[in-house]
Amino acid sequence: MEHIVHVLIGDLSGAADAAIKTSALFFTAAILLRFTERRTLAEFAPFDWIAAVAAGAIVGRAATATDTSWLSATVALVCLLLAHAVLTRLRFVPWMRRFVDPPLKVLIRDGQVDRRNLRRCGLTAADLQAVLRQHGHDSADGVHLAIFEAKGAISVLCADARK
Repeated sequence: MEHIVHVLIGDLSGAADAAIKTSALFFTAAILLRFTERRTLAEFAPFDWIAAVAAGAIVGRAATATDTSWLSATVALVCLLLAHAVLTRLRFVPWMRRFVDPPLKVLIRDGQVDRRNLRRCGLTAADLQAVLRQHGHDSADGVHLAIFEAKGAISVLCADARK
């Protein structure tokens, strides 16, 4: 029974250590993230999501790990954020941008739905119809272009907007 209590509750000093390290890592991550480039969630590219998940994994793993110090976790966070900043800057180099950002896909051109690109983007006809309705269109007929953007949004350009 004593073993079960120890497994479920542990020792108070270990819990206190975890609380202190978790708080320190949270504040450290908040301060480090303050110095990174500000991007809204809607503007997140795939590599932004990877960095966010990896930062959470570093903080989450190190917070309760007895073999990982606050300093080790902080160094890992700094390295991750530096790599993210470098990749963000490298996107300004055309060949690197093509490597990092997915290409745009035309879903509708002059009222004609490109089913192949729709499938490549993992979208169904119903998904496209929902986006068209959100943009005020009941069908693809009045649409000049619908483009699946690099960040996952769909831009819709009307046929009469070409002027």
